[in-house]
Amino acid sequence: QVQLQESGPGLVKPSQAPSLTCTVSGCSITTNGYYWSWIRQPPGKGLEWIGYIAYSGSTYYIPSLKSRTAISRDTSTNQFTLHVKSVTPEDTAVYYCAGGPPQTSVQAMSEYDYWGQGTQVTVSS
Repeated sequence: QVQLQESGPGLVKPSQAPSLTCTVSGCSITTNGYYWSWIRQPPGKGLEWIGYIAYSGSTYYIPSLKSRTAISRDTSTNQFTLHVKSVTPEDTAVYYCAGGPPQTSVQAMSEYDYWGQGTQVTVSS
């Protein structure tokens, strides 16, 4: 049984650089063909895909967030981490990690089999 669990700072101040970690159990993040993504949902809005780190370690980010985000991984602990720079109140959202072997599009959230429960990040002074 594959399970994902997010952990994050909760409340951060504008301009800070928080990190959120997703701990994966039941499946190695290096499993061939698997992609591990971060997705967020701002209050009152839809889901927004942020980026992924692939089983190979390669990464990709949505262009609008590319300059402020990075995803890294620790294969020894089977975790992957989202790093966000210079946050503003517009980054306030529930952040989800998701994973699986997408069949047609890595950016199609419906193709991810496994999701965490989400962690709230609020940016406020």
